[in-house]
This record gives sequence, structure tokens and C-alpha cells, in this order.
Amino acid sequence: MMESYPLPARLLVEEMSRKAAANPRNAVAFQGAPGANSHLAALGYDPECAPLPCFSFEDAIDAVREGRVEKAIIPIENSLHGRVADIHFLLPESGLSIVDEYFLPIHHSLMAWDDSSIHQALSHVQALGQCRHYLRRHDIRPVAYADTAGAAALVAERAESGVAAIAPALAAQLYNLTIVDQNIEDSSDNMTRFVILSRDAIVPSTDKPVMTSFLFEVKNIPAALYKAMGGFATNGVNMTKLESYQRGASFSATQFYADIEGMPGDAAVDRAMDELRFHTKWVRLLGSYAQARTRQPS
Repeated sequence: MMESYPLPARLLVEEMSRKAAANPRNAVAFQGAPGANSHLAALGYDPECAPLPCFSFEDAIDAVREGRVEKAIIPIENSLHGRVADIHFLLPESGLSIVDEYFLPIHHSLMAWDDSSIHQALSHVQALGQCRHYLRRHDIRPVAYADTAGAAALVAERAESGVAAIAPALAAQLYNLTIVDQNIEDSSDNMTRFVILSRDAIVPSTDKPVMTSFLFEVKNIPAALYKAMGGFATNGVNMTKLESYQRGASFSATQFYADIEGMPGDAAVDRAMDELRFHTKWVRLLGSYAQARTRQPS
């Protein structure tokens, strides 16, 4: 499906794929065209890695499962828009584990083939929405495209004056575009959290605070969630995230994704998880890993 990308992106995908294939233990898969925020996150997480562009989240996960790369980096939530990837659906069946996390500040740049006056900007709908005040002030018409970096590649391919893309600054470097303006986002505190997936789980060092992620499904009885959560409160285990989601069309059972501080082997965590299992249909651990940013109580 990479054939659907503009030619400048396809050429980079071919080159990056060759480098990843030559050194799979150093390769990290990400979803999107070269120059996407996920590409930037892969380089920020491991500057020495060989990033492998993948068309979909499923493709990135399959690259890890099949041993073509050592890890994948997947966005899981954004500070402005909430859930990013359907990690809740993809990860349980993948057999992969979360082994790390990475936080990327999101900045948007306006880039074009030349420095002529811009009247149109292509980008992903979320990026356009995050820059809407800037676009309105400069009388630039937003045009939705499948992704940010792909939009930059299309602008480079067409070489049309007055048409720009909104994408990470890395995309301008990769596609030889001129940055017209930087940091054009309306909100300066936009942040995306990524998780790093691997075939093998790890036992993280206790030198840093540890996070554990897991899924569970409550029983279809009154106060099921209240009872399931009780063990974390009574054992003093801090839950930093709890998100519900429905699987299938029946709406008869609710599943949850949760992050807690600590990991199995900690006495308090073990007691809390035992109580959780007693009050739920099933619990599935996704991984324990060092926190990239310490969660501060509000």
C-alpha cells in the first residue's frame, strides 16, 4: 500500500526499507510516511536506529512479530485528542509487549516548494485543526490529506507555487522543501505519548519509577468496576490511566485499558491485581517499563 504515497515518499521508503533489512536488530518500525511524527519519535527514542516506515499500525506490529525489526513505536494517546491508535484492539492479539514509552512534543511547520505567497495548505485533518487560527489569520485554505508527511511529499512532487504542507520540520528536510514558518500550532503544549513494542517482555530496572499497562473486562454485574478497582485503593497503588472501550456490537461487556505505577512482584501491586482478577472475567498484562516522564499528582 506504500504505492499510494507520492513518488518522493516512495523512494525514501525503499531506501529506508533496505537499511532496516540490512540490520533488523537495530530497526524500529513506525506507521506513516517518512517525515511523520512517528518517524521523528523513532529517531528521538533511538537516534542510532534504522527507522522502517509502515503503511498501517498492523504492518508495523507484523514487522516486529516476523522479526524484520526489533521494535515498533506506536502512538497511543495525544494530550489534545485522546486515544490515537487502537492499541487496545491491536496489541492483545499481537503477542507483543510494551517495553518502553516516549513522549514527543508536537510542532507543525508550514513548508512549500518555494517562498511565494501561500494560499493553500495540505495536511492531516488533525494537524489542520491544530493550526486553524494561524491558517485563518493568513487567509490560507486548509485541504485535508491522509497524513502530514505524505502531504509534504505531494507538495514536493507537484512543485506548485502557493501550495504548502503542514508537517514536522523533518519532512521539509527529507523532501527538500522550504520552511515558510515554524511552530504554527495554536497550542504550545501538544504532546503525544508513544509505546515501544517488542517480542520479548522485560523486567525494568527499579532505578526509575515503573509503569505497568494491562487490559481487563469487568463482569456484567452491578458495581463491577467499583469492586474491581477497590484493591488498588486499599493497597495504595496509583492508577494513572483508566479508559473504557467496547469490543464488538453487543455493548454487553465493557473492557478497560489501565496504567498503574509499579509492577508485578511488588507486594502491593500483586495484592491489587489478585483482587482485580477476582472481580473480572479476565486480565491481560501488556508490559512493565520505566516511566519516561514521572506522573505528578494533580
